[in-house]
Amino acid sequence: MVSTTQRDGTTWYRCEECEMLFDSESDAETHEENCDGEDDTPSYLQ
Repeated sequence: MVSTTQRDGTTWYRCEECEMLFDSESDAETHEENCDGEDDTPSYLQ
């Protein structure tokens, strides 16, 4: 599940697995679908 946080007056979307921040909710959701929470680099970027 993607959560939101406010920083510097901007809404950021955070992956609950690895806590990586995204400025786009769709990017965060896509990342989270592929995130295993164990590696800093998502498998789809390797």
